[in-house]
Amino acid sequence: MSESAHSRILDIVNAAGLVVEHPPEVMDEAKALAAAPGIDDPALRDLTRLPLVTIDEETSKDLDQALFVESNNDGWTVWYAIADAAWFVRPGTALHAEALHRGATFYLPGVTVSMLPKLLSEDVISLGPDVDRRAMVFEVRLSRHGDVLDTRIVRARVRSRLKTSYDRVQAWFDGLAPLAGATPAIEASLRAFRDVGEARIDRAAAHHVVQIRRAELAIGLADAGLRFVAHTDARNDVERWNEQISLLCNAEGARLMREGDRSDDHVQPIYRVHQPPEEERVERLVRTVDQLVRRRKLDPKVWGWKPGTRKVAEWLAGLPTEGPLGRVGLAVHRQVVIALSAATFTDVPGRHVGVGAEIYARFTAPMREIVGVFVHKETWEKLGAEQPLDDADDQRLREQVIEASNRAKVLQNDLDRKVNRLALDQGLCDDLDRPEQERPERLGTVMGIQKNAVHVTLDEPPVDVKVYLEHLADGPVKRTADTLAVVRESDGHVLCEVGDAVFVRASRVDTATDRIVLTLRREVP
Repeated sequence: MSESAHSRILDIVNAAGLVVEHPPEVMDEAKALAAAPGIDDPALRDLTRLPLVTIDEETSKDLDQALFVESNNDGWTVWYAIADAAWFVRPGTALHAEALHRGATFYLPGVTVSMLPKLLSEDVISLGPDVDRRAMVFEVRLSRHGDVLDTRIVRARVRSRLKTSYDRVQAWFDGLAPLAGATPAIEASLRAFRDVGEARIDRAAAHHVVQIRRAELAIGLADAGLRFVAHTDARNDVERWNEQISLLCNAEGARLMREGDRSDDHVQPIYRVHQPPEEERVERLVRTVDQLVRRRKLDPKVWGWKPGTRKVAEWLAGLPTEGPLGRVGLAVHRQVVIALSAATFTDVPGRHVGVGAEIYARFTAPMREIVGVFVHKETWEKLGAEQPLDDADDQRLREQVIEASNRAKVLQNDLDRKVNRLALDQGLCDDLDRPEQERPERLGTVMGIQKNAVHVTLDEPPVDVKVYLEHLADGPVKRTADTLAVVRESDGHVLCEVGDAVFVRASRVDTATDRIVLTLRREVP
């Protein structure tokens, strides 16, 4: 790999047709908005008294949300302020047209292709500390069990009192370090925030929301952009609590758009829908699990599952993901993921099984997703804060937003795959530079077996690789009838099974395919 990691990232960006810079007419509009950001709008409710806090990544500047949580006798009141991007990004402007064209902000190591100019997303609209900003504020009252009692949405003027990060707040909760800049009111709010997060997590578990166990991969740049660095990105408790507040507001916003309080509001909702798996996929999952139980002689009372016997969440929660059978448990979790279809944006309300919501929308990232701008606009129209567009024009715009948002999700996934592959190839090329006997073996788990390859998820970094069957042994090999193992044709010797711990090693470069050939060795129990 003679090129730098950063230059390879730029190659991916260019190949995708992405442009970091915004057109001059967009920048002109952004500068005009920066000069007149609408903070003195008399229609705004003044909520600058709330000691709001933003919690994000350490280096984040596009701060979409700020929160304040207050405990009371009946439960809690959550104030969740979301940047009022829809006031700035209006249909008919060059700014809106460019945001619609991009669809979302795209993130790659060392490169961010922002949907909005950074003058807006990292300054004028962003909920930075100690400045007044426009915001959509959710005021949600919750019971002590985390159930919603009442929700109001208002357009307000807010002022964040502290910018902090997930890691800093986690360290404070863990007693490892004080939280710099936190007042007693902020500390009380964060304790209530923790309690709300835990209550919502418990509520999700009680409602059998499926929790898929999988490690997340983080790719960065090192050595001044010359090399990739990959590691497991383990989410901490603060991130999980914050996720629960975000999910709560997205679900409540979707409910308002669907139900509302008027039948003539001319609103064009967009929902995020994740339907339950199709019957054929469920049958395939049941068959795979049943065969895995038989092959590995597992306890069917623990490992077996069929629709109607017990909830998927309960079943998965009872499977080990550590110890002797931990990798088998992880492989089963992967089979469940395969059974699920992808979530999509649509104008038809429906369930989002991934988050356990009967109805769901995307309110919480309006500076990074055009769908957020649109649903905010529709909400203000429903609440009478904005005049609606002509119905026909709004319907056409909604179709364009749905198309752009779904396209952006697919593109970000494709970008992630390409970046992950670059980082993996760098590591494997480093391995090939060593003498064969000194090349490291990378431990991983067999997640599945296709006709021509074994799919392995490495432990570190947690990335998926393919080991082709032709490279598993000297002689011919084949899959077993249940597709859960690979055996040598000559003597039936098992080379690997789904759920096995295996060692993967870089062998050579296949010049015909320009692909690094991997070999696999089953770990001896």
